[in-house]
Amino acid sequence: MSQQHDTLDELEPLAIEGNLPLKAVGIENLKEANPSSMPPHRYLHPWFARRPTPASRLAILASVLPKGISSDELLRLMQIGPNVEIEGGIEEYVAKKKASEDERSGNIREHYGYPRLHTQVPTKDEMDSFHQDLKETWNGELPTVLDPTAGGGVIPFESLRYGLPTKANELNPVPTLILRVMLEYAPDVGSLETDLRDWSEKIDDRAKENLAEYFPTTDSNHEIDCYICTHKITCPTCNSDLPLVSKWSLRTRFDANDVFVRPHVKEDGSIEYTCTKGSSDDFNHSDGPVSRGGNAECINCGVVTESEKIREMFKAGEFEYETYAVRYLTDQGDHGFRAPRPEDIEALEKIRERVESDYQLATFLTTSIPEGEKTKEPREHGLTEWRDVFSPRQLVSYYEYLEAFNHFKPQIEREYDQKTSEAILTLLSLVAGKVIDRNSRFSPWDTTKGVPSNALGGKHLTLQKSFPVVNMSTEGIGSYQSSMERIIDSYEEIVDYIPEDSDTGEVNCGDAANLPYEDGSIQAAIMDPPYYSSIMYAELSDIFYVLLNEYLGGIFHDDFQAELTNKEDEAVANPSRFEAVSGDGSSNKELANDHYESKMSAIFSEVYRVLEPGGVMTVMFTHKETDAWDTLTMSLINSGFTITSTHPVTSEMPARIDTQGGGSADSTLLLVGRKPVSEQVKDDQPSLWSDVRNDTRDVAKKAARDLLTSSLNLTKTDVIISAFGPTLRVFADAYPVVDDEDNEVPPRRALEEAREAVTQVLVEEYLDTEGIEELDNVTEWYILCWLVYEKQTFSYDEGRQLGLGIGVDVDEIKRSTKTWRKNRGDIKLRGHADRVQNINEKPENRSSRLPVDPDNLSFGRALDAVHAAMHVYDVKGESACCDWIRERNFNSDSTFKATLKALLQVLPQDHEDWELARDLAVGRTRDLLDLDFNPSVFVDDQDERHQSDVTNF
Repeated sequence: MSQQHDTLDELEPLAIEGNLPLKAVGIENLKEANPSSMPPHRYLHPWFARRPTPASRLAILASVLPKGISSDELLRLMQIGPNVEIEGGIEEYVAKKKASEDERSGNIREHYGYPRLHTQVPTKDEMDSFHQDLKETWNGELPTVLDPTAGGGVIPFESLRYGLPTKANELNPVPTLILRVMLEYAPDVGSLETDLRDWSEKIDDRAKENLAEYFPTTDSNHEIDCYICTHKITCPTCNSDLPLVSKWSLRTRFDANDVFVRPHVKEDGSIEYTCTKGSSDDFNHSDGPVSRGGNAECINCGVVTESEKIREMFKAGEFEYETYAVRYLTDQGDHGFRAPRPEDIEALEKIRERVESDYQLATFLTTSIPEGEKTKEPREHGLTEWRDVFSPRQLVSYYEYLEAFNHFKPQIEREYDQKTSEAILTLLSLVAGKVIDRNSRFSPWDTTKGVPSNALGGKHLTLQKSFPVVNMSTEGIGSYQSSMERIIDSYEEIVDYIPEDSDTGEVNCGDAANLPYEDGSIQAAIMDPPYYSSIMYAELSDIFYVLLNEYLGGIFHDDFQAELTNKEDEAVANPSRFEAVSGDGSSNKELANDHYESKMSAIFSEVYRVLEPGGVMTVMFTHKETDAWDTLTMSLINSGFTITSTHPVTSEMPARIDTQGGGSADSTLLLVGRKPVSEQVKDDQPSLWSDVRNDTRDVAKKAARDLLTSSLNLTKTDVIISAFGPTLRVFADAYPVVDDEDNEVPPRRALEEAREAVTQVLVEEYLDTEGIEELDNVTEWYILCWLVYEKQTFSYDEGRQLGLGIGVDVDEIKRSTKTWRKNRGDIKLRGHADRVQNINEKPENRSSRLPVDPDNLSFGRALDAVHAAMHVYDVKGESACCDWIRERNFNSDSTFKATLKALLQVLPQDHEDWELARDLAVGRTRDLLDLDFNPSVFVDDQDERHQSDVTNF
């Protein structure tokens, strides 16, 4: 659909198609990312990848307001900026406050002079004025905002708070419950604090009475908070018990005296535990029987049982649950740790007997765990039904709380009208999901803080070596009442955040490719689409779904009619779904990509259908894999939208734990498409790739330079990703595109060109090194990886794409050059110590696995030469290194010098290789090499921690 720009003159320009105050909004996003100040909806129930309120609010408001609004007007409408006169613009004010944040004397609010954005909405007068502006833009009516893939609900909730007619669609029933709470119950039913506390206390009291015998204590002032458990097998060699613990630590954070468990093997081969607080010189409590690779060393005989054998034993049911420590609460609210006692073991036996004999428990949570990308590891360990996710104590605990809920459910339905009873029952049910996150065999024990941790924090389902069995009847972390209190507080805060007399939103649980709305009935669609292959929403949420179905299946019949969540219609690239049908030239990954592209095309086309002519779709996309952008681009092209603008917004804290090394970027790209007012006349005449390629490179370079001078807080990776927006706009405008042999060119070719072009801009901006373009391609790739990603470990796809741009096949060089290794699927760059043979050893004794021989007189790669020089300097000293350099004429070798200078500029200063590069660049070796830069660049200034500026050299 070529010549899309011909339709732009027909469209009324919107604010999002002009300049936006991106820096101020990015700063607000980072402020909101602080765990102590997140919006209340995040605490209703676990869900994935919720967008920041500031970015969502910007996307909504800028998508419906006319283009003429100023940055200050938009920021004030968003509630950014103080209510006092200031010098200069609000964005400049916010940037200055951010720069001086570390020197503040008060809290964040006092420092910035205004509350956090998510706590505020405009006054009634401001809202009336805002609505009047919208009516003038949208033919006398307020525009209806649709989020077709609403997830955790940030976008529709902000739309509702600004008084806009709001519709939210979501395929998965689990987040649909969150949407109902935020968009229907909060504005319609209102406060339920007293009711929720009363009913939750009744449920808790009833369940607590039935569970007391399974959490016994002989101390009148102590209450069991949770058991710290593991799995144990029998050592195949000596028949002793072998607990599968990776660390004996219980808590290491709060004082100098660690809390840990020490195992003792008894004569009968069983294990007895003692709990100790303090240090121990003869026992390393951070080193348990299980290694990082999953092998387990017997405490008694020392023989190692391999991980594969352990998996076989799990599958055969040849394991037991082992309690090796107890965390307790005192009546003063303190907590402590102790070793398990006989009554704890007896209670476990009791509960095992009940699970085996109670016919009502026999059918509880027996739904099969399906094969999938995220369920592969549990199934390999013999977990076949969702009840297997829980230990016996956990399973019975969930059953008793469900039974208590069902006991009071008819009474709640009698006492309230339907909407209110639905709201109360839904909120009382959400606690199950919150507790599961910290109380399952997938929930890790946090050995630093000494508390239960989140099962889904890393967006995977992994059987843990150590896991907590929470006593849900206490007030500790992960208990029923503590979780319920968080839900109540969150709900009441949500109610307070919604302006009085707000209309409710409309929530639909269904496929975004088949929306229940009329043609042309929506003015603006704002969406944060599923993240390609980053998050398998349906697979991960089944653990919640099966229990929520037990609670609410009778209330929301349509939403919970299936045994598990809908994976067929889910828009994710899930290779596991295609393993059975891959072949005939198509891998399961390719089929998964095709499915994602097809599904996103169907969703975008459906959004196109329901939008009125001239309507806007703003897509918030946070991903850095080229494949994801490739499929997104084709989906947009196929749907008919005209791409009109793109904007990068800082949206995440750097190096987020849950996605570190994954596919998500640290910024969100707002990608704007418009539905033409009149039907476009398709020009099927293809564009030549040679022409489009040049345009692609030009627009990518311009976008990168603009971003580098914009003062936006973007990483170098995000500069590359942000240039994808203008690039794909050029590509979409020229589509279809063919090469010289008339073969269709996919968007990824344009994105590869954009990546390579922007990388050139980054080199020009950050590297003052003549001759870098003359380096061999492996050395160049290695330097560029450090320059662009600024860390040793990064996404494999990113490194592969960077290599393609300069003619490096990363897989081909992996073994021969040892410049990188795989680290959990990512690329981890190797330093000199992992590549150079020890020159102090005889050649015949050296490791043949290391590719660089420092005795060589010449090297095929400049990186090899510099790494060898680092090694010689390190083990033989400066004088010997000078002789080594002279023998090989590296003192007159421009590529050697260029590589050394480049590494000094790109390596982090706490890296061993940077220190050796520094040593080579000073003293006698500097004189020998005749390097032309100032030693002041070696000062470890934290403000200049990233690559030094050109003026320093």
